[in-house]
Amino acid sequence: MSLPLDRTRDASYERDMKRPRLSRDKWIAAGLDAFARQGPTALAAEPLARALGTTKGSFYWHFKDVPEFQYAVLTAWQSSALQEVITLLEQSGDADQRLRAFGRTLLQGQLEPQLRIWAQTDARAADALQEVDAQRHAYLTRLLGQLGLGNPAFADALQATLTGLPLMPQITDAGPYDALVDTVLALR
Repeated sequence: MSLPLDRTRDASYERDMKRPRLSRDKWIAAGLDAFARQGPTALAAEPLARALGTTKGSFYWHFKDVPEFQYAVLTAWQSSALQEVITLLEQSGDADQRLRAFGRTLLQGQLEPQLRIWAQTDARAADALQEVDAQRHAYLTRLLGQLGLGNPAFADALQATLTGLPLMPQITDAGPYDALVDTVLALR
């Protein structure tokens, strides 16, 4: 005896089979991109699933809930940012040029202004940001030391500039950071 075919179910199955299968890493990458554009409110299952052309089921296959996903996105950013500092420490070259390149690299990103806003209300984001900021400060201090500038306030000023400039939408380049670097270097 054969059972009647449920055409609606078959069509739904075929449609689902055509949707891309997303890995955990692809969800995290999409989360980082959405976060950079829209902040932490973008880290939700439904809008991300729509943007990726898949279902919320795919999201929940990889993540227990939205807070777990948020933590995964935050951890991915933190790992990448810390790895960037390690890579920079391994590089050679003129300290003043590395100092400028470091600033330009940080100022290009769109994610960190959103992350700093989120860190005001989320302890996990604040902790991750604090660890990354500490490593970046150590890197700035090291570069300045190579230039014969041992005053820790110089590293503080450079880091504060790198933190604040992205929050000022009217400033679209590294000009103010470069001007501060020029000023600090003139004190040698």
